[in-house]
Amino acid sequence: MTPTPDRADRPARLPSLTGLRFPAALLVFVYHGSLQLPSTSLFTDQTFAAHYATAASQLGALGVTFFFVLSGFVLTWSAREHDSPAAFWRRRLVKIYPNYVVAWVLAMLVFAAAYTPAGQAVLNLFMLQVWVPDFYVNLGVNPPSWSLGTEAFFYATFPLLLPLVNRISAERLKYWIAGTVAAVIATPLIAYAAFPDTPAVPGGWDASQSQYWFAYFLPPVRLLDFALGILVARAVLLGRWRDIGLGWSALLLAVSVPLASFVPYLYGQRAVTIVPIALLVAAAATADVKGRFTPFRSRPARWLGEASFAFYLLHFVVITGGRTLLGRTFSTPAAIGLLAAELAVSLAAAAALYAWFERPITRRFSASRRPAATVPAQRRPAEAALSVEH
Repeated sequence: MTPTPDRADRPARLPSLTGLRFPAALLVFVYHGSLQLPSTSLFTDQTFAAHYATAASQLGALGVTFFFVLSGFVLTWSAREHDSPAAFWRRRLVKIYPNYVVAWVLAMLVFAAAYTPAGQAVLNLFMLQVWVPDFYVNLGVNPPSWSLGTEAFFYATFPLLLPLVNRISAERLKYWIAGTVAAVIATPLIAYAAFPDTPAVPGGWDASQSQYWFAYFLPPVRLLDFALGILVARAVLLGRWRDIGLGWSALLLAVSVPLASFVPYLYGQRAVTIVPIALLVAAAATADVKGRFTPFRSRPARWLGEASFAFYLLHFVVITGGRTLLGRTFSTPAAIGLLAAELAVSLAAAAALYAWFERPITRRFSASRRPAATVPAQRRPAEAALSVEH
């Protein structure tokens, strides 16, 4: 693969992006904790539960979109000179698939085997569920795992995309970034216009199942998020990005979250938040390049970020398993306490999976055991940079 051009002040690590990963995964947890499903909800008070669900309705989409943009950014930042597509794909496979299989097995054992057809389970195991225009297939077995099926498509295309993006002149990058943002914003418009309005997505969302599949699940459509991360990373590396700072970027994102609840549902999924997300990712990277303080660079924040992939895959299993074990709903204070307990259990399980399984496997199998040609250290991005992306 052709690496993105280096700059003299390019750091080996982007610790703030590592630290940002856990807040994004936490948003997904908060969203799943709000779902008013018999298999997940802990709240007896339906009024409170409805308010919670409304407030959290777009948080899961926000977290996932952040991860998609982050993936494109970090893979571009850490692209290795003299790398091959096969070596890149090996590292990605070793990084994500073992954890994915563990979460698949646990989900099947805890709840999914009781109602999942064998064909759907196999599609999910091989990360193919997002290619089927069926809501229940897309979210089969372990619902958060759909995004890994989409990420697998990103990884498959990255060795082809990066050389193409590197051919874009620095002066024209802003037009490509603007065009990609425009395409993301246009996606819901296309979905609403081109697909039927029925059957509706369960839960009363303002979208049909086919509209939702096209705008939210379909990998070639979500590739726009990933491509935006690639383009923004190159703009930052080439000094063509106008940074507004981490604080302003975070404020803009915070404002966009409630705004997402006042637009048609599919627009709120990513069209409203895509620009603030790109600004935040670029601002965190720029802060690390320039040595500015960020709250996401601390050791606890980085550790949580490193364990966030395992947390993302396991938390729904814990939420559903906890509801099944408890067997009933509770008063609002008790339900909030139990949700906090599920968060703690999810973190503990993620820490174990990361420390005792993910990290050893990644270190052991990411690189080929065959001798490789020596590349001068000053021309090779440090492997540590890869730790900020799942």
